[in-house]
Amino acid sequence: MIEDNKTATPISELGEFGLIKILTDPFKPKNPATIKGVGDDCAVIKASDKSYKLVTTDLLVEGIHFNLMYTPLKHLGYKAVTVNLSDIYAMNGTPEQILVSIAISGKFTIEALEELYSGIYHACEKYKVDLIGGDTSTSLTGLMISVTAIGSAAPEKIVYRSGAKPTDIICVSGNLGAAYAGLQVLEREKELFVKEKIQPDLDKYDYILERQLKPEARKDIIELLKKENIQPTSMIDVSDGLSSELMHICSQSETGCRIILENLPIEHQTSWTMDEFSIAAETAVLNGGEDYELLFTVPVSDFEKVKELKDITVIGYITERAEGINSITSDNRLIPLSAQGWNAFKK
Repeated sequence: MIEDNKTATPISELGEFGLIKILTDPFKPKNPATIKGVGDDCAVIKASDKSYKLVTTDLLVEGIHFNLMYTPLKHLGYKAVTVNLSDIYAMNGTPEQILVSIAISGKFTIEALEELYSGIYHACEKYKVDLIGGDTSTSLTGLMISVTAIGSAAPEKIVYRSGAKPTDIICVSGNLGAAYAGLQVLEREKELFVKEKIQPDLDKYDYILERQLKPEARKDIIELLKKENIQPTSMIDVSDGLSSELMHICSQSETGCRIILENLPIEHQTSWTMDEFSIAAETAVLNGGEDYELLFTVPVSDFEKVKELKDITVIGYITERAEGINSITSDNRLIPLSAQGWNAFKK
């Protein structure tokens, strides 16, 4: 109920992160085992002096996060797991267990749910995590999936969003914008099928479609950094677009940054697909989201090591907070970055 003297505020005015902040601000940790609560990729709970537990959860809702017209249930089950494991890796941890809860409407058969869980099983096998429980319920409107992932890390190895320092270099794994490009293709082909009954032609978009429908968590990057004895100073996974994730790191680290646009890693298929939509590929990178690559900072002293690593690109550097959060164009102009990525409550 809304008190009589309070004005009703639409959720869309706050957006997802504003809503989380206003709802969770009153909650302060009371238990000494709670090392980190709301505000990072995972909560951190002390299990012992030598091991901390990492806990994260994500909710996927039909019609909001996925469309079953073009999302195979097996891929959906796989993705529901990997997007949570990505959060564990973004804290420099190792995922160990998951819990899966689903709400289903009457349109789903046993065979359909078995297909969904075959994707969950495949992800558990690949990333060596155990399914240890969950819940099921009915739904009036479709399918909802909630996955909670649990992992662990040594206290001194955990990487938060808040550790970046001026002069640190900014790195990202893989390439960016591909998942957004894949989504644009799927939505276009869906509209053509619904309105004109034209069968989808997807053969030439294989890479970007896989990045959208079946993303991977970058376990290999965490293992590579460990092998090379590189400890990131801050880290986050790219789920909401590069701009948004950079702003999280800079806000919590109380820094600024400069991103070199020419250095952004963009796969060829992403580039020419975005040309088809008359959208700059850089826009897909900065604002698209769902790439689930790792964005991290390392001390400048590690520059020579990190620049030689396969599948890692140096894209900029951390500055003092007063210098702002900016990109640098090819002609050396500064353009302020703004977070225009995924917002679950945007109108």
